[in-house]
Amino acid sequence: MQREIGIALRATLATLVLTGILYPLAMTGLARVVASDQAAGSLVTDERGQVVGSALIGQSFTRPGYLWPRPSAAGAGWDGTASGGSNLGTTAQKLHDRAATEVERLRAANPDATDQVPAELVAASASGLDPHLSPAAALWQAPRVARARKVDPARVRAVIESQIEDRTLGFLGEPRVNVLLTNLALDRHFGRARE
Repeated sequence: MQREIGIALRATLATLVLTGILYPLAMTGLARVVASDQAAGSLVTDERGQVVGSALIGQSFTRPGYLWPRPSAAGAGWDGTASGGSNLGTTAQKLHDRAATEVERLRAANPDATDQVPAELVAASASGLDPHLSPAAALWQAPRVARARKVDPARVRAVIESQIEDRTLGFLGEPRVNVLLTNLALDRHFGRARE
């Protein structure tokens, strides 16, 4: 019996060392070599070199001179420790009420936009942490951003268009705009938004 227990303990210890220590260290080292920026969290710095966020996690922007992200149902909003959706179904009255309120708020904040409010600006992403918008949702906000920054809307649209990321590897996903990176680009072109 003691012999079997000894074998089981050695096998458990060997498995623990291999899968709990050596494999994670090897994968972390490989990630640091192959994709060092992503392995370090894809941190984004401003013009002063200070970290202002991650390109992989959305965050709240509420000033009219910036692009606004999708709504977030993660904790109190954009909380990486509480990632998740609202889990409200399409027949939930609470979801319909929230969407109607959000459309009103977006229309009031962007009265110069002529198209319908893009659905993604009303509906939260599944994770609640999505850092991207479609180009259409980002460009829909250009009149509000231009008015707040007192610049020509065409100039704001040009900055947004310069930030459009293509499909990954040319065929995965959809074209997208990273909200944080685009807002930093707007600051570089027009200065920080004051309002």
